[in-house]
Amino acid sequence: QVQLVESGGNSVQAGGSLRLSCAASIIYGRYCMAWFRQAPGKEREGVGVMYLIDGSTGYGDSVKGRFTISRDNAKNTLYLQMNTLKPEDTAMYYCAAEPCPWGDNVQALAPHEYRYWGQGTQVTVAS
Repeated sequence: QVQLVESGGNSVQAGGSLRLSCAASIIYGRYCMAWFRQAPGKEREGVGVMYLIDGSTGYGDSVKGRFTISRDNAKNTLYLQMNTLKPEDTAMYYCAAEPCPWGDNVQALAPHEYRYWGQGTQVTVAS
């Protein structure tokens, strides 16, 4: 059973930065770990994914060039560095994990593919 705990959410001004953390109980090489977000009244959206087997990453179109995923293997922690934040980035952010035989980011960024989820951390960006 994989357990995930997010932290780092906060309220910031537009243009600011935040770094979210996701501490995992177990990280295996063949897992994907991903960040999703969900704003009130909207569907859950894939933000970015890391393929742990080689550290490669993929991102949703709305965050490309602004958000970066990284990891600290010693701490079993995944990070989401968010720069140039916009009000439309306001959402609850979730970390998720799943063994991933997938070969494309579309599948890796689909919420229904993941069984293991954290409780979420709130990000609010003020204009």
